[in-house]
Amino acid sequence: MSRTQEELKGVTQLGSGETVYPGRYDPGLLETFANKHPDRDYWVTFTCPEFTTLCPMTGQPDFGTITIQYVPGDRLVESKSLKLYLFGFRNHGGFHEDCVNVILNDLVTAMAPPYIEVTGRFRPRGGITIDPYCNYGRPGTKYADLAESRFRNHNMLM
Repeated sequence: MSRTQEELKGVTQLGSGETVYPGRYDPGLLETFANKHPDRDYWVTFTCPEFTTLCPMTGQPDFGTITIQYVPGDRLVESKSLKLYLFGFRNHGGFHEDCVNVILNDLVTAMAPPYIEVTGRFRPRGGITIDPYCNYGRPGTKYADLAESRFRNHNMLM
């Protein structure tokens, strides 16, 4: 099934022939496209094993894996735009816990999914790892119940 121009409206990075890597954090890089199956619940998972951000106190780089899982609504995030958005954190000073929350907030704004979660698994610094997790379920729906359940049991999912 091919996509129509209307379904891909707003997707500009994919197939552009030239990739410009961002030098800074920019949520405006996120692009979305129409979900062809909005009547069905299904999971989409992205894993970024080379996520990098800067410690806001020392300026030293922090390395980790960011995993994003979501149930799409009417829109999905386009993967190349997501990759470029995540690359923008390389020069961004943010604590690990803040980064996962910022990513979640930006994706909720961009595509309004019924459910989404973001997990960070960061490499040790000073002999300790930090693995923050956050999620969102649309209030007043079954997805709010899903968010509560997955939050309560999130360590069992790792």
